Amino acid sequence: MSNSATQVAVLQMCATADVDTNLSTTESLIRKAAHSGATAVFAPEAFTFIGPNALRSELLEPLPNGGPIFKFCQSMAIDNGVHFIFGFHERAMDGRSHNTCVHLDPTGEICAMYRKIHMFDVDLPDGTRLLESKGTSPGETPVITKLPFGTLGLTVCYDVRFPGLYQHLVDLGAIAISIPSAFTQTTGRDHWHVLLRARAIECQSYVIAAAQYGEHGHRNRTSYGHSLIIDPWGEVIAECPESGTDFAIATIDPERVRRVRQDLPSLANRKF
Repeated sequence: MSNSATQVAVLQMCATADVDTNLSTTESLIRKAAHSGATAVFAPEAFTFIGPNALRSELLEPLPNGGPIFKFCQSMAIDNGVHFIFGFHERAMDGRSHNTCVHLDPTGEICAMYRKIHMFDVDLPDGTRLLESKGTSPGETPVITKLPFGTLGLTVCYDVRFPGLYQHLVDLGAIAISIPSAFTQTTGRDHWHVLLRARAIECQSYVIAAAQYGEHGHRNRTSYGHSLIIDPWGEVIAECPESGTDFAIATIDPERVRRVRQDLPSLANRKF
């Protein structure tokens, strides 16, 4: 498969504990994005559920076989003829979950799965306490996958604060990196655009970041929104507003990556 310019879409939504509504919202957005020309659609982290841990535990599904929620994800890829890349609550062997980024092709087959390596354990100034490691088992291995535009690196949300992972994905051939997220409003105001643009500039790669927005109805959890796509020069080329269920679409062009890396050979000059 030759690499070619490809239209991709990032979804934006506010997931709650209502799985059926979350899936219905996602299905509607994917359909609209596909009708707008997107070949690949990216959904946020935890797009199927944000709510009490006890209820989430009941909803976990093992991969690669999955269950009814995962089967619905496969049907969304198949029915719309798109690559579907999304964050998913996967049942882990130790009884916890994996925060997993999954790539399904247009036939619904799994092309790749990345289990989030870095856990978000933090007490925020607004009183929000998030302890991801309590219910989530970290992964260990960086993962890349193939899309029509070329090689995509898979990461999830908090990973964005660890640039070494992104440099490694570039070494594996990535020209674009996916970051499905539910970035908190507190940190998002100051860090979201800065971190994402920095990763794009450092890696001279596209950054594709689908995000949650708004109040999720669980433990004062509020997400920042601003789903966006950034080009390898660090320019934001598509973006959703801070709030609202929506999608944004842009073209991933491997030739643009080649030109940027040629004109400013920082990756070639890298020593470590």
